[in-house]
Amino acid sequence: MKITPVKGTNDYLPQQMRLRDFLQSKILETYLASGFERIATPIIEDVENLDKSEGGDNLNLIFKIMKRGDKLTKALNAEKYDQLADLGLRYDLTLPLCRYYANNRNELPNPFKVIQMDRVYRAEQPQKGRMREFVQCDIDIIGSASSSCEVELIDTTAKALLAIGMKNFRIKVNDRRILKDILLTVGFEEAALDSVCITFDKLDKIGAEGVKNELTEKGFDAAVIEKFGEMLEKTPFTLDVAREYCSDPVYIDTLQMILDSTNQLAEGKYDVYYDKSLVRGQGYYTGTVFEIESMDFGSSVGGGGRYDNLVGKFIGDSVPAVGFSIGFERIFSILSEQEYQIPGGRQKVAVLYDEPQITEAVAFANSLRGQYDVCLFVKPKKVGKLINRLPNQGFAGFCFLDEERQIKWFGEEE
Repeated sequence: MKITPVKGTNDYLPQQMRLRDFLQSKILETYLASGFERIATPIIEDVENLDKSEGGDNLNLIFKIMKRGDKLTKALNAEKYDQLADLGLRYDLTLPLCRYYANNRNELPNPFKVIQMDRVYRAEQPQKGRMREFVQCDIDIIGSASSSCEVELIDTTAKALLAIGMKNFRIKVNDRRILKDILLTVGFEEAALDSVCITFDKLDKIGAEGVKNELTEKGFDAAVIEKFGEMLEKTPFTLDVAREYCSDPVYIDTLQMILDSTNQLAEGKYDVYYDKSLVRGQGYYTGTVFEIESMDFGSSVGGGGRYDNLVGKFIGDSVPAVGFSIGFERIFSILSEQEYQIPGGRQKVAVLYDEPQITEAVAFANSLRGQYDVCLFVKPKKVGKLINRLPNQGFAGFCFLDEERQIKWFGEEE
């Protein structure tokens, strides 16, 4: 039998779990202090819900669960191979939240400010930064169309990042309605916008020429691509420039308010700026979209946006909603590589005792636990070997259950 975890998943050592627990607790603490309430949903969802969620490329990454017993046999006998699965693992926390809200809305406040911190699953090709099982830390506001929700989400998410020691980041913001107007104004047809956006979203990676070349390969009109290229060359491409292409100034004014408000709240600790090419892959976004860019990691470590139509898929009525998600695994990876030390953490002490002393050892350990985290060890024959391993296991010191019971701290001179 294999002893390694499945590709795209991880085992975590105790010292790694200490950091993960600390980071998640600080994020949760920040969310709760900002008035959000935590819920939990199952990792399994009806596959029909997942398939109809407009999750973009994520729909190709769903882990599907086959039917059981007679239902599976009947589907196989009927050669209905597209009907072998009836359940699937959630690929994000947004679709389950919308189903949860639809099912429990009569018992929930309005607007509903909600926290989800849990595992999600995608059938990825595993690589650095892309896992098959990973944790997301989400906050969402359901039931309010006010753009103040975006301000609150950006501010709260940034505060959570700062609380766990993330400093070198900025937040990109766009509005899909502005993006749509720009593309229509330069001459693209509405039916082609999704394809154009997929290419436009690569602007930071392949540059303006790369975008134009890819659009040419896709067969778009040369004159439209040329006009689009002229637009791309306008630098800096500010919201004032975008106003020239946008048919509804309200969208521009709203986004400007979000930028002004969040930058004022940021107090220079991070930057919130307009990114004309930011799309976000999920098809369910309807308006504002945002993304956290880590200069240390060189890519996105979180994102979100407004999805005003997704709840309506369950109840038939439009319900405004907007959310922001922290990609926890990338944050954990960055801070681990930086050898991040948990600030103000309790020191960990080992108490070594002879086996007949167990009752006395537990009582002594309990007397120390108001100040330290204490772990008990029966003294082995080679006690020095055990003591030498303790620093690598996160222990700050050790103590023998003898008459002195004096803690010896690692790193102190004899």
